[in-house]
Amino acid sequence: MHILRFLFRCVTVGCVAATLSSQLIAQDLRQAPNQVERHLKNLRQLTFGGDNAEAYFSPDGKAVCFQSNNPKWGAQCDQIFYLDLAKADSSYRPPRISTGRGVTTCSYIMPDGNHILFASTHATDSACTPKPVLTTPKYLKKYLWAVHRSYDIYVADLNGNIVRQLTNSPGYDAEATISPKGDKIVFTSDRSGDLELWTMDIDGNNQRQITFGLGYDGGAFFSPDGKRLVFRASRPKTDQDIQEYKELLAMGLVAPSDMEIYTCNVDGSDMRQITSLGKANWAPFFHPSGNKIVFSSNHHSPRGYDFQLYIINTDGTGLERLTSESLFNAFPMFSPDGKRLIFSSNRNNGGTRDTNLFLADWQD
Repeated sequence: MHILRFLFRCVTVGCVAATLSSQLIAQDLRQAPNQVERHLKNLRQLTFGGDNAEAYFSPDGKAVCFQSNNPKWGAQCDQIFYLDLAKADSSYRPPRISTGRGVTTCSYIMPDGNHILFASTHATDSACTPKPVLTTPKYLKKYLWAVHRSYDIYVADLNGNIVRQLTNSPGYDAEATISPKGDKIVFTSDRSGDLELWTMDIDGNNQRQITFGLGYDGGAFFSPDGKRLVFRASRPKTDQDIQEYKELLAMGLVAPSDMEIYTCNVDGSDMRQITSLGKANWAPFFHPSGNKIVFSSNHHSPRGYDFQLYIINTDGTGLERLTSESLFNAFPMFSPDGKRLIFSSNRNNGGTRDTNLFLADWQD
């Protein structure tokens, strides 16, 4: 999902009470300020300007692909870049993989390490794709994501040449990630009338819907053994919430202020809700053991805009906060060997609104 706008907006609409009170969190930080980020060692900043997010490792762990709108790199809106971790510093300009046209989101490096999967609107838009025009008064003050129906999923080589188009269905096709087994891709599509999870073979064949509950299902990732998925989902329940969800989706929009973390088998069976924290719980990723999930949440925040990383057992127990620095931390991903964690944060930005990539050694 094209969610870099999420980095700067206060998500307060439709929030419910948090399971953990902000007072208890604040007390914990006063008592042990250096212990909250005890799992993150040797923190290293990788980017230095603009909005940088959704960084995902290459199979050998030596590079990441990510999206950025850094104007110093010629990006006017979100584009896909490839970063050699050994070269990352404040002067390095990583190569752009996407076309530079339209808007892009959700890249992932293919199993061969030489191609990158991402969603793009470049086939229909020569410039940055504008958000849908919103004229309904009751929605004007809501924080909303645009669900561009011109998104399709492509594969490019490391020189930025599009070598394959994997989806060509009317509507939104994006948020694709790849199984560690190298055989399957999971993605989000609204082709059935709702934002659901779909899977396909690595070559784009055998596209199959696997979730069916009303609400937005997205941001899915495979477990280390490739047998399960973790994802974020909204589940509107009241008549008012259902009507609002359907009205916004018809306009190409979704409100991301009430989401929880779910898991299921790759075929959609054995669906389990992992969190019941309230507010926005999103950007989940499996711990290398497959028994824990790291994710971003603002459930503790009375204001809405204070996103920190958490980790939780796959049975919903053992919630632990991982970050305390700055007001935005999200998009965590473990390296293939499980020894490092990459994430986005607006820490160390000199008082600007920049959000950068950070890499840390992970300590269990």
